[in-house]
Order: sequence, then C-alpha cells, then structure tokens
Amino acid sequence: MKLLLDECVTRYVKRDLAGHEVFTVDEAGLKGLKNGQLLQRAADDGFDVLVTVDQNLSYQQNLRTLPVAILILVAHSNAYAKLKPLIPRALEKLETISKGAIERVEL
Repeated sequence: MKLLLDECVTRYVKRDLAGHEVFTVDEAGLKGLKNGQLLQRAADDGFDVLVTVDQNLSYQQNLRTLPVAILILVAHSNAYAKLKPLIPRALEKLETISKGAIERVEL
C-alpha cells in the first residue's frame, strides 16, 4: 500500500510502517499544500492512504469523493514517542482500510 505521511507526522514513523511504500509530503513534492489540495494530489499521485494526526481533517473535507483513505493517529502530541505505541494498531487498520474511509487509531 502506498502511504503519505502528512506534514504533522514525524518522518520517524516512516520506518515503523514496514511492508508499505511510505513517503513524507516533502519526499512526494507535496509540502505546503492545504488539506484539500493535498488530498487531491495524493489521490492523483496514486497514494492509498494519508496518515495524519489532524483530527479535524475529516470535518474539513468531503473525503468520500476522493479515492484515498485517511488514517488518523490520535495521541497527546505528534512527538514520535507518543505516536510509536499506535503503530501496531495502525498496521492492523491498514490491512482492511478502504478508499474514502476515515479510520482513527488510539490507545
């Protein structure tokens, strides 16, 4: 699965998402885009899932119209130490997530 890490997700999460093709927004050339533009470009560039910590994203965009899923990591901060415990559950969600879906991962 091709994953895009939102700007608010530390690049250190990339190495923990084993078995997936993972890019940061910077690596994908999408840095600085607003959420709507980012989602459209992610879909256009063949990404399956946007991984973010932005819990408001699902309320700001009409995600059902885009062929990209959203995986929201819910933690007290976006520091790697806070996100790392969520990775096993995130990997489980990625096994069944479908395009246009919004999934939350929390402890």
